[in-house]
Amino acid sequence: MLKRLLAATGVAVVVLPSASTSAQAATPVVQIVKVYYDSPGSDRGGNVSLNGEYAVLRNTSKKAIQLEKWILRDETGYKYRFPRFTLKPGKSVTVRSGQGADSTTTLHWGRKWYVWNNDGDSASLYRGSDLKKIDTCTWGRGGISTLCQ
Repeated sequence: MLKRLLAATGVAVVVLPSASTSAQAATPVVQIVKVYYDSPGSDRGGNVSLNGEYAVLRNTSKKAIQLEKWILRDETGYKYRFPRFTLKPGKSVTVRSGQGADSTTTLHWGRKWYVWNNDGDSASLYRGSDLKKIDTCTWGRGGISTLCQ
């Protein structure tokens, strides 16, 4: 009935997507879920302390993601370039700032000093094939870690 009335009157109707539909952001396929930026104890640069500083990334998709050449970086520009590493669906990997043996759940940046600033910083993840920014997590002063959503 409404279609006939509109056709008879010559009124055009444009239907726009609702605000909730257009405002919804897609979850990144690999998401930064946590950054522990203030390792326990004083920051003296020992490897145990450096490895107490880390970022956790999760594969939110239903397929394995090859992270080789992807980049995790801070605001200053320190970059961790992922080695050949496959992140399975629904799984997480922890990237620790210090040195150590890599495994299926933990990778090591190999740094000799801290990456993440305790007084505010951001962690950004870039896809290796085209260096497109996939996700960012930002925090300010205070606390020891941040959950990224």
